[in-house]
Amino acid sequence: MNATSPDRAPGRVILLTTSHRVAPGLLSWPAWQALHGADRVLCADGTHPQLPYLREAGIAVEEASPTAEELVDACAGGRTLVVVATGEGDPHLTDGLARLAGSGRVRMPELELLPASYDLPGARLLDLVQVMDRIRAECPWSSRQTHKGLAKYGIEEAYELVEAIEEGDRDELREELGDVLLQVVFHARIAEEGDPEDGSAPFSIDDVAGGIVTKLIHRHPHVFGDETAATPEEVRQHWLRTKAVEKRRESVTDGIPLGQPGLALAAKLSSRVRTAGIEVPLPEGEGVGYELLALAARAEADGVDPEAALRAAARAYRDAIRVAESAGAAQG
Repeated sequence: MNATSPDRAPGRVILLTTSHRVAPGLLSWPAWQALHGADRVLCADGTHPQLPYLREAGIAVEEASPTAEELVDACAGGRTLVVVATGEGDPHLTDGLARLAGSGRVRMPELELLPASYDLPGARLLDLVQVMDRIRAECPWSSRQTHKGLAKYGIEEAYELVEAIEEGDRDELREELGDVLLQVVFHARIAEEGDPEDGSAPFSIDDVAGGIVTKLIHRHPHVFGDETAATPEEVRQHWLRTKAVEKRRESVTDGIPLGQPGLALAAKLSSRVRTAGIEVPLPEGEGVGYELLALAARAEADGVDPEAALRAAARAYRDAIRVAESAGAAQG
């Protein structure tokens, strides 16, 4: 190989990596400098999304997939080669260069990994949307799902998320957040098709995200506007005022889902009444239901989530049951 000749400068190889989550052509300045200053620019993938933009910028890109030996030889004489990596990288090339360097048989060129574009925070959400598109189109089960059919899974995933939070399991928390996010993206993907039964207009995940962004900005005038808030209670008051204007509710009970767990429902009603400053005595009656209502209202007034408190007590009861079972098994 010519590259082994000691009187020839070994040159330089720049492996240029790009993110498919960033619009093609949006490269860093160091990347453009490397591309314009290279003796040759190579790319093994003729359909690489960057190629049209590189060529439009006057970069001559050769569609080639050289071996490590061929690449080292092409750099001989001090030449600089830029290799535009494919979406998955070029492991066969990088592994080949590593083996060649370890052999000690050749003078290796200077090797540089240059990220030309970076993922912005949240960029992996684009992958989730693309994966969901394909699953909806090709999976026999997913392609037949409806909002109503998926509703129960949303409830289940929400409960599993709460359990991960209360258990303090960070790994489980990350996974359950993903499962909840999947439900959002799945429903949004179904909504893109509209509803043939009632003729409702379609909407997309971008509409969902855009809606919550608008809501968050509107309900945080102390962040995005001219109002001020120095305490969490002042923030809460901002939120309640803007929400009241948006919803134009006739009753403080409007918007409270009656299908939620009983203790949570009782606490929510109690919270709305207390926040509105309305004096409403608890209804009197016999039976455990009225006793639980009073307990839930008392817990809410004390700043305690009755559902979370009951779950914590139930977990303690579960642990006691397991201890009793273990003791019984040990005694035969």
